[in-house]
Amino acid sequence: MEASKNMSEQITAPVGDKQILIETGKLAKQADGAVTVRLGETIVIVAAVAATKAKEGQDFFPLTVDYREKAAAAGKFPGGYFKREGRPTEKEILTCRLTDRPIRPLFPKGWYNEVQVQTVVLSADGENDPDILSIVGASAALMVSDIPWDGPLGAVRVGRIGGKFIANPTHAEMADSDLDLVYVGNANDIVMYEGAAKEITEADFNAALKFSHECCQPMITAQKELAAKVGKKKREITLNIVPDEILQEAKKLAGDRFVPALLTPGKLAREGACKAIQDEVGAKLVEKFGAEKVTDFVVNDAFYYIQKEAVRGLILNQGKRLDGRTFDVVRPISSEVGILPRAHGSALFSRGETQALTLATLGTGDDTQEFDSYTGGENEKKFILHYNFPNFSVGETGRISGPGRREIGHGALAERSIEPMIPTANYPYTIRVTSEIMESNGSTSMASVCGGTLALMDAGVPMIRPVAGISVGICAEHDASKKISRYQLLTDIIGWEDHYCDMDCKIAGTEKGITGFQLDLKLRGLPHALMAETIEKARVARMHILAEMARTLAAPRKELSKYAPRIEVIKINPEKIGALIGPGGKNIKRLVEESGCEIDIEDDGTVNVFSVSAEGMKIARDAIQGMTAEAEIGKIYRGKVVTIKEFGAFVEFLPGKDGLVHISELANFRVKQTEDIVKIGDEIMVKCLGVDEKGRVRLSRKAAMSERDKEMSPDAEPAGKV
Repeated sequence: MEASKNMSEQITAPVGDKQILIETGKLAKQADGAVTVRLGETIVIVAAVAATKAKEGQDFFPLTVDYREKAAAAGKFPGGYFKREGRPTEKEILTCRLTDRPIRPLFPKGWYNEVQVQTVVLSADGENDPDILSIVGASAALMVSDIPWDGPLGAVRVGRIGGKFIANPTHAEMADSDLDLVYVGNANDIVMYEGAAKEITEADFNAALKFSHECCQPMITAQKELAAKVGKKKREITLNIVPDEILQEAKKLAGDRFVPALLTPGKLAREGACKAIQDEVGAKLVEKFGAEKVTDFVVNDAFYYIQKEAVRGLILNQGKRLDGRTFDVVRPISSEVGILPRAHGSALFSRGETQALTLATLGTGDDTQEFDSYTGGENEKKFILHYNFPNFSVGETGRISGPGRREIGHGALAERSIEPMIPTANYPYTIRVTSEIMESNGSTSMASVCGGTLALMDAGVPMIRPVAGISVGICAEHDASKKISRYQLLTDIIGWEDHYCDMDCKIAGTEKGITGFQLDLKLRGLPHALMAETIEKARVARMHILAEMARTLAAPRKELSKYAPRIEVIKINPEKIGALIGPGGKNIKRLVEESGCEIDIEDDGTVNVFSVSAEGMKIARDAIQGMTAEAEIGKIYRGKVVTIKEFGAFVEFLPGKDGLVHISELANFRVKQTEDIVKIGDEIMVKCLGVDEKGRVRLSRKAAMSERDKEMSPDAEPAGKV
């Protein structure tokens, strides 16, 4: 009996030339559903648990998805005093979102039992990213559980190297890829995607989506087989829906008033007009059915359905949008640059009632963001974009705290959309863009892309090409077979179109191709043909936005802001790096103090000097060149006596570099004692006589004086004559 409890089931799914192994029944057996997923030597466990009943008064579906990477999985210790993992990293938060978004729409509508899906990385080989395994594991854990869920889903990362698509590439392979696509699909349709590319064309992007979909099918088949082997029956559930009699009465009381309210110009005015109808009808519903039956939840839920039906009816039946636009029109765009005097670059980008204020800051190598990477991939960033969404941007109050998951996700989307156009080869600056959302009514992340691009160009960052982004939505109806029977694509969706319709597809790029993308669906899937239409709509809108941005600033400024650090790149012999740094860093510390500059030294001998002062830059440049210069035979130097010996004096003729003036070379007569001619601290002219095989330099004061006397002789030839 005990042995049967420990029986596990496992199944393998081929994905490209790799194998994904899914196993259940061995670990976390008290969870409603749990699986381990393995690719290479990377292993995650994903466990799903649903509460047996909803909390009293709860009127939403509380799904929590958590993903955590453990240092022990990579055979490492966590950094910090406590030697224990702390709050989730940005990578962990982004993977939580990556796992959450495709599974959320597949839970029953009206089911409010709390659900938690947790992923823990157990083994990390540093080559295979666990984020894809987290998505596959969430789907598989829900499939083998008794939790109601309309899966399964397949997930894959696709790269492209030399024009060839690769499924689940390693980190090493991704370094050569011009595409990073995370794709989630069901048996027939697209469910979710996100990622970045180096200006991939729309045709190639569509081809990548189709390749990804084919890769997902073995995983979907494997999960169905695994669920059948486990044989766990789905639990009976109770849905929280508005009683039909109350819903019908609410519709009757509201009558036709919702349509003109929905067509009220302006977001806040529209919301106010609809809220007034809701408050009036809600009070009448309480009078008729009583406060016990007509709770705030019932009223809110009833009017969600009524408004949703009205919005979708306007779009599909009357061909109208709430703000009066036709379906493929982008809202009016305006932009300004250079509006904040002390920022290195700044821009204000507005699209309708969406407004982003963006600032660009240039920093030194010391400003590069470094982080622990237990699962492989990059461990530092030189381009960072941070997105902030204050409550006032939507006219609301709320808790004021640090960035939440949504803000981190939106910032990451804008960051990876712009990053392919940031110069990388030998560009010494670390760059940060901050997007402060001033007003929100639809796709602030894409406004951040546009505003961020303008701020960078205003700062003088030599971007390869400007980047713009737009969101496209869809309003769709399904027939009895659950296939889309009619639909309408919506370019540049506003907030209520996102809320009451079915898709938020964000695509950013340049005039040449796509650089960033993210798809969120409320549908169970979208056919590839409709996605191809969406991608084309986004391309047309993007070209329009780029043209509007060009009217404000078409290309990067030639000069940096006067407040940005200037940089000078000096190449030195790598063998001289030690001399520049000095014992215990003495030389470089002294130079930083004297010049006020920041100095970064790279292993190949590249020295980046950052300064906001021309005088400081000159001090640093002259000193570096002096400390790393080679002694030139026959050249005369002005040096300082640093050491006195019986046999002569040591003179610092280049910064940090001494040479010996033998006692016989101090003067053109016999010198009895070195101190008769020079003392410590004296500055004298010396000529380089030679350098021996050990690098010791021989200097001569006598030769320097002789040459000077020759130049000063009245019989000397004028300069330039032989």
